[in-house]
Amino acid sequence: MKAWVLNDIKDIALIERDIPSPAPSEVLIKVMAAGICGSDIPRIYENGAHRMPLIPGHEFSGVVAKCGSEADPELINKRVGIFPLIPCKKCVPCRNGHPEMCRDYDYVGSRRDGAFAEYVTVPASNLIELPDAVGFGEAAMLEPMAVAVHAMRMIMDEGEEGPDTEQNIVICGLGPIGLMLLMFLNESGYRNIYVTGNRDSQKKRAAAFGISEERFCDSRENDVPEWIMKKTGGADVYFECVGKNECVINGIASAAPGGKVLLVGNPYSDMKLSKDIYWKILRNQLTVKGTWNSTFLGTEDPQREDDDWHYVIKRLEEKRIDPKVLITHEFAIDDLEKGFLMMRDKTSEHCKVLMKL
Repeated sequence: MKAWVLNDIKDIALIERDIPSPAPSEVLIKVMAAGICGSDIPRIYENGAHRMPLIPGHEFSGVVAKCGSEADPELINKRVGIFPLIPCKKCVPCRNGHPEMCRDYDYVGSRRDGAFAEYVTVPASNLIELPDAVGFGEAAMLEPMAVAVHAMRMIMDEGEEGPDTEQNIVICGLGPIGLMLLMFLNESGYRNIYVTGNRDSQKKRAAAFGISEERFCDSRENDVPEWIMKKTGGADVYFECVGKNECVINGIASAAPGGKVLLVGNPYSDMKLSKDIYWKILRNQLTVKGTWNSTFLGTEDPQREDDDWHYVIKRLEEKRIDPKVLITHEFAIDDLEKGFLMMRDKTSEHCKVLMKL
């Protein structure tokens, strides 16, 4: 099979490899689509992976081609999405229904071989079957969509009568996660949504999700906290989807009394807070929380209707969301390095970049 193998930092190449064999509890997936995550670029070009050589790629969908001896043979030929985090299922978070906080996890595409290849093996318990109405391209975005949903559901309080649509919500950062978060907030009925970005293309994409010019803060032209305070009087909920120190500070500085700041973006660098900003957390009694990944409870768990992945699948099946509008580039496996370099060097405006087989 063809596979993009990361041998060392900045050393990735398309090579021929043997098709892997699934372990007893695993299945072999024929990859049909895979997304390039923003985290894949520093993994390839700056930081490396937990082990190398490694095939990266953790956002993907495909078809079950073969089953290990203990996996259900009826899975063969099923169209599936794949939860890339492989939990230990033994630690306290796992036992409490939070595999995303597993203390001893494995991970497809960063700790074991991933999906930038024609085939990959994964545990059968990490599969989610795709309804006929859900295509492979959409399913390759299940992972980042579930991350966005996880962020929304952990911070947005809903009463018995549904969401408080009067809350002032700010999304900082309009990459794929920020835009997906906007998509799901819209679908959930929230209307007082403001966004901050620094590109004309982001403004255009936000407009496609109903964000008027008056609710888009261009951080190149405005003092962000000042703009938010002028527009809202203070953000009740602020989603930080960039991972930069100034964006975290902007959130704390512009939060309403009793407001919430949710840290979503992977950090670019160390985070430092001045004494004045720290005082704002104390005196405004802010809630500052972090989120990572998403919750997938498997197909056998009775709580499955309430996990993030099934939440997304239901809305895809019912056509209540349309993530296809976020796809800007598709590459064949032979040309995938063009996608890596485009994202690294920012040579073209892009949002979601996919490998299609």
